[in-house]
Amino acid sequence: QVHLVESGGGSVEAGGSLRLSCFASGDTSSLYCLSWFRQRPGAEREGVATIWTSGREEVYADSVKGRFALSADHYANTLYLRMSILTPEDSAMYYCAASRTLRGCRSGATEVDVDYWGQGTLVVVSS
Repeated sequence: QVHLVESGGGSVEAGGSLRLSCFASGDTSSLYCLSWFRQRPGAEREGVATIWTSGREEVYADSVKGRFALSADHYANTLYLRMSILTPEDSAMYYCAASRTLRGCRSGATEVDVDYWGQGTLVVVSS
């Protein structure tokens, strides 16, 4: 079992930055990857960024490439998502996710593919 806790959401003006944190506890050695997803009102949850636990490969959605960046503090079991040049379209509930299978780590993975979810942290970007 893996437990995920996000923090760092808030309100920011367009063009600003935020850093989200995800603390992972439990059987993290069983994970293939950690990801950030987001869900806008009325929309499906979509993948934003993924980091593979082996090799540290990172994958980003096209909509955030060049603006969002993952980093990890392995000693603190914490994954970060640095978000820059934010726009109102980035406003969403952001969820930390973890997967024990390749299916949950692939590009285009959906909500049902992921094994563990955090409770979410809200990001609001005003214009």
